[in-house]
Amino acid sequence: MYVVGLTGGIGSGKSAASARFEALGISAVDADVIAREVVQPGTPALDAITSHFGNDILQDDGTLDRAALRKIIFQSETDKHWLESLLHPLIGEETLRQLAAAQSPYVLFISPLLVESGQKALCQRLLVIDVPEEMQVERTMARDTNERSQVERIIASQARREDRLAQADDVICNDGGLEALHDAVDQLHQHYLTLASTHAQLH
Repeated sequence: MYVVGLTGGIGSGKSAASARFEALGISAVDADVIAREVVQPGTPALDAITSHFGNDILQDDGTLDRAALRKIIFQSETDKHWLESLLHPLIGEETLRQLAAAQSPYVLFISPLLVESGQKALCQRLLVIDVPEEMQVERTMARDTNERSQVERIIASQARREDRLAQADDVICNDGGLEALHDAVDQLHQHYLTLASTHAQLH
């Protein structure tokens, strides 16, 4: 299986890019979706999180209040490490299962932490969706109604823009409109089909 990793900072447009790849018939495995799946009500992971942080991190329907949890872990490095040591192995196991099950010519693996988490090792190619940092901040504030200071903390906790770009095989600069993004994805899609075909012949 030929895996293209898709990453970028918060607010860069990863979701819009991945939606275009999926519209072209490409299977997508999303680390954020998997991260939500492993903490559904009734899972051992959510039970452990509730025991550690208390019921205040649950919403009224029993699901995890991700915003409340995010606030806690961005204020405590110890709590952040505890949570990561619990969730990362579970997310990794489910990621491998979903990648192996994909049926398209290549598979897209979407993760905001591809570069800094070591998940890049799962990929044959790395695509970075890039935007200037001020645009990142503005988009994220508009989308999530977060305060600027919290958005800037999230950006600071992710890989530096320069580090992501240094490791990228391909870069889409997403500072234009949706049509420009789609055109860029369409071009890369053809390139990835060729790379995946060559990869399949060699393995």
